[in-house]
Amino acid sequence: MNAPQAAADEQDRLAQDFVQFAIDSGVLRFGEFKTKAGRMSPYFFNAGLFDDGAKLGRLAQFYARALLASGIEFDVIFGPAYKGIPLGAAVAVELARLGVNKPFAYNRKEAKDHGEGGTLVGAPLKGRVLIVDDVISAGTAVRESIALIQAAGAAPHAVAIALDRQEKATEHGQDVPWSAVQYVRDTLGLQVCAIAKLAHLLQHLRHTDNFSQFYDAVAAYRGRYGVE
Repeated sequence: MNAPQAAADEQDRLAQDFVQFAIDSGVLRFGEFKTKAGRMSPYFFNAGLFDDGAKLGRLAQFYARALLASGIEFDVIFGPAYKGIPLGAAVAVELARLGVNKPFAYNRKEAKDHGEGGTLVGAPLKGRVLIVDDVISAGTAVRESIALIQAAGAAPHAVAIALDRQEKATEHGQDVPWSAVQYVRDTLGLQVCAIAKLAHLLQHLRHTDNFSQFYDAVAAYRGRYGVE
């Protein structure tokens, strides 16, 4: 087996393990859920339910392994308020444990007018900045992070997320033929590292007896709204 194929196989195993972990943690659920785009989705991913130390620690391990496997290089980790703050901090801790120690920063939603002031906290933003968040829904949060990073004189370089939904984004209430992740990568010019994609979820459902009942609904959803 050649090195690229071995790396691809390892990333696939990592993604499958992550999907099972998300299901076991109650973060990935099945039923009927309304998305921000107004669609009725047969699954829901809520990273806010990685809500104890053990879950957050294991989540950070998945992020760190995916980042190291991706080969993406960066100088600073940035966690956008609010969900990105604990995610970015946990990933910074896990990477340091693995011997890759990187500075970490985050932002406040409201500027502080005393003490150190401003909206940015932690290490100075400089060089190539990695943004860590849970998902990319519309690209709006990424654009806000880009503006903050550029205002600080640094270069937005990449985004790490837990799940790529691989579905069409919406603009002005209308579907467009690209996903939010594709928009961030192709239009905003940032590299994107996702631990898992919707394709991995479908693969998991197809081969797991306890959840095979949900495969048809998720496959139909992807058939209607999915992108490659």
